[in-house]
Amino acid sequence: MDHTALSLIELGAVFFGLGALGRLAGKIGMSPIPLYLIGGLCFGQGGFIPLGDIGDFTHLASEIGVVLLLLLLGLEYSAAELFTGLKRSWVAGVVDIVLNAAPGAIVALILGWGPIGAIVMAGVTYISSSGIIAKVLGDLGRLGNRETPVVLSILVFEDLVMALYLPILTAVLGGVSFLGGMKAVGISLMVITVVLVIALKFGRYVSAAVDSPDREVFLLKVLGAALLVAGVASAMQVSAAVGAFLLGIAISGSTAENATHMLEPLRDLFAAVFFVVFGLNTNPASIPPVLGWAVVLAVATTLTKVGTGWWAARRQGIGKMGRARAGAALVARGEFSIVIAGLAVAAGAVTGELAALATAYVLLMAILGPTAARIVEPVARALQRKPFGSKSPASQTG
Repeated sequence: MDHTALSLIELGAVFFGLGALGRLAGKIGMSPIPLYLIGGLCFGQGGFIPLGDIGDFTHLASEIGVVLLLLLLGLEYSAAELFTGLKRSWVAGVVDIVLNAAPGAIVALILGWGPIGAIVMAGVTYISSSGIIAKVLGDLGRLGNRETPVVLSILVFEDLVMALYLPILTAVLGGVSFLGGMKAVGISLMVITVVLVIALKFGRYVSAAVDSPDREVFLLKVLGAALLVAGVASAMQVSAAVGAFLLGIAISGSTAENATHMLEPLRDLFAAVFFVVFGLNTNPASIPPVLGWAVVLAVATTLTKVGTGWWAARRQGIGKMGRARAGAALVARGEFSIVIAGLAVAAGAVTGELAALATAYVLLMAILGPTAARIVEPVARALQRKPFGSKSPASQTG
């Protein structure tokens, strides 16, 4: 069969399959990420029917998926909101780092993956999935709850940590010297600082530069700017994902809202390809040997995230039910954990077992997170003789 025809058939089958998996996930009320990963495992290395003719396209599409994921995450926040969130949540954010990065690092060292593996796994277990959490909070009607700003503040802090972590990780994975690593981190900090200052002081000009009343022109300008900034950031040894995130922060107001609505379908498409590609590059046979450790990490980091949310909500004077909801909301891991593991695997600096462990872990946490958020109230009420917050409407929201 002609190469082009075969590639089109395979690509069409992938997209159609992703659509079917997404619909199935919607029907059973869960994130589609685990199903996308499973789909990739089924048709990748060691899968049922390996796909070999669309590698170049899917690799580039997956990179675009990462850029769009981070761009739209940045569009959710303004620079002022980031600073406000940082001031409000920095103590809880530090606790979050200590409690949730440590399990991944410890397991990596136990498995003999060395300092680089420890740094990678620390990031995998630390960062919650903003996408899954935002969707779950919306689906459950909790966006107006008293504990939700606490959850969002912690997510903002995590995003800022990622803006520093990813450049450091990129330098470490590149095998640069200590001096080279410090240079890369210095450049990253300088770029991040400059962009945040531009976003805070001149964000309206950035918005005006990409804005357009014509939908086609607007889409081309925003997408082009995102890819351009991501490429330049990557060339400067700053993660392309961080570059896209910072551009999203710089775009504000109605321009950011319009860009979000315009780019969401593209993000969903290319992000789905990214998750599938990660699955394609992971041999299913490598998962059973690390499944036990994935379960250990899932249990440990579920407890640490619940503890983080509970403690942070308590500091804000929120009731017990609100604290429980805040902790359960933070459990899910997803896109960022896979991005981190994907960068490490692509650089060839870690063992394939790490990719397998990250995949199994994200599969578990992407299912466990939304489930925990849904059942936390019934479980908490069942453990009490009377429901929390029955005295007043104010306390019912935590």
